[in-house]
Amino acid sequence: MPGDAAEGTPPRALVRSPLSDGEWQRLHPLTPLLRGGLFLLVIIGVLVANLRERLIELFLPAVTDLPPGALPPDPVDFLFANNLILIAGGGALVVLIVLLVAFRLSWRFHTFRISDDDVEVRSGVLFRTHRRAPLDRVQGVNLTRPMVARLLGLAKLEVVGAGLDSNVKLEYLSARAAETVRGDILRLASGRRRAERGAVSTASGSTVQQAAGAVAAGIQNMVDGEDLSDAEPESIVRIPFGRLVASRVLSGSTLMLVALVVAIAVAASLSTLWLLFTIGPMFLAFGAYYVRSVARGLRYSIAPSPDGVRLTFGLFTTISEVVPPGRVHAIAVHQPLLWRPFGWWSISVNRLSGRGATDSSVDPFAAVLPVGTRDDVERVLRILAPALPPDEWTYVFRDGILGPVDDDPYVITPRRARLLRPLSWRRNGAVLTADALFLRRGWARRTLAIVPLARLQSVGLRQGPLARATRTATLAAHVIAGTVQTSVGALDRDAAVRLFEDTAHATIAAAADDHSHRWAG
Repeated sequence: MPGDAAEGTPPRALVRSPLSDGEWQRLHPLTPLLRGGLFLLVIIGVLVANLRERLIELFLPAVTDLPPGALPPDPVDFLFANNLILIAGGGALVVLIVLLVAFRLSWRFHTFRISDDDVEVRSGVLFRTHRRAPLDRVQGVNLTRPMVARLLGLAKLEVVGAGLDSNVKLEYLSARAAETVRGDILRLASGRRRAERGAVSTASGSTVQQAAGAVAAGIQNMVDGEDLSDAEPESIVRIPFGRLVASRVLSGSTLMLVALVVAIAVAASLSTLWLLFTIGPMFLAFGAYYVRSVARGLRYSIAPSPDGVRLTFGLFTTISEVVPPGRVHAIAVHQPLLWRPFGWWSISVNRLSGRGATDSSVDPFAAVLPVGTRDDVERVLRILAPALPPDEWTYVFRDGILGPVDDDPYVITPRRARLLRPLSWRRNGAVLTADALFLRRGWARRTLAIVPLARLQSVGLRQGPLARATRTATLAAHVIAGTVQTSVGALDRDAAVRLFEDTAHATIAAAADDHSHRWAG
């Protein structure tokens, strides 16, 4: 029956790109050039190393007056002197043809398909690989535009799965096609969830009823107007260039740089030889860090969209991701000491990234707000944690980030154990609400961690020998691993035990009532 064929599947009207029609498609023809770029760079490096004398003569003719033997012999002269130029040219031509054939085969055998159920990628010529990302397990879709790919008008997509090493990559597509395909994947994933919950009618019926439903949907689309869900939403935060640069300068890396400069100045009075091997690379490394961190914060935007929170950043390499609601497992608000006079904060999160267990690279989306004012922090927190009711926001700023206050609701380090936290014993604390666990720590670097109870995997207590002697304990909230520290130590033991038990019961209730993991209806 026609109705049976459509049962349990979202409508294909959600698809707008011909690349998402459920058939096997190929990537952009320039994909082999970008994916094999590193290999080409190695070949160019070998050629430059072997033809260095000719290059020096071409670009630096002044040094050609050096005495004979000052420069190594040129391979080109050797080929001409021994009549090997035709053989070398033929060998280079064969290598070029082999590379072109290999790139062509890799492109033809690298295909993808976006169906009603999965995003699939097949690759490999001799050794075939088939990866599949079920739509009902999709956590988000990243869109990355490296600098060279941007010059060619290309972009790559990464479909984020729910488990380790579960991501599926489509690299590369044209920039416009990548945007449309990303919207298709998110809409299909959303439709799959609605279909599974029965929100989309899948009951078998007559062909006339189905046709009438399709006509009604088409009329409704005409009334609603053009679908602009793929358009870049307006950012709720604007980071001025001056603030971004100043925040990078007023960071812990700058303090480390100043300390190294002082050490070098002291050591220079004793010896100068080792400075030649350390000072240059050190300043190059710090310079690269500052340029990379500032460039990464340029073109930053964060905004709510129908599919979740949309993040975009990067000047040279532009990265964009949609994080669906309920995929954020922990949030942390930080304020370094040097930022305090300006009232600046940053926000980072722990989220499902779909990376492999051996991937040690830093999650580019961990810092969702590089630097912002209090108003910026509030706007970002409201879209990252929309479930927090108004009466719990006092725990965030008044009692959490800016606290403690006189009527502090947080469980803190007892006075008898203040030597364990000599500067921050009053700030070191935790408080539980019906929706989240708040963990507060730090005096020089203020930090507030917010753990939604619906995302909490488990809660634990730890107590070492020193903690037993001072009758304190460490409360740990176990969530997806990331940059956010979700534990706080040196709490009063009895208060920590009560907090542990209350958190365990509140987590069960919060998980039972939570629906934030189901986005788009």
